[in-house]
Amino acid sequence: MATNHKVKITVLRKEVYPDLQKEYLANPEAGPCEFFEVGQEWVLEPMDFHYMLNGKFCAEAWDCISRYVYSALQGGSIMKGWTKDENVMIASCNDGTRPVIFKIERIDD
Repeated sequence: MATNHKVKITVLRKEVYPDLQKEYLANPEAGPCEFFEVGQEWVLEPMDFHYMLNGKFCAEAWDCISRYVYSALQGGSIMKGWTKDENVMIASCNDGTRPVIFKIERIDD
């Protein structure tokens, strides 16, 4: 019998680097990411992957973590030998002045 896999994504942190924003951004007062909140969670089924959670997820952040989400939904080990649990990964979006840190977990049914 095939195992079904889901993926849980949790927002762990929202960082902000005002010095970099002041030096490089057109709006030096941009502040932290406005899209996510610490503690937000999503549990994805395989079909959710193709719809990027129907607009409930930032496209740029999705681009950064989607390869790991896809691997986990297929039953892959996302961080074997790197994290304490090979089914858990800590990843972030690539906004260098206000990155969001995510925990990605493979859930086996």
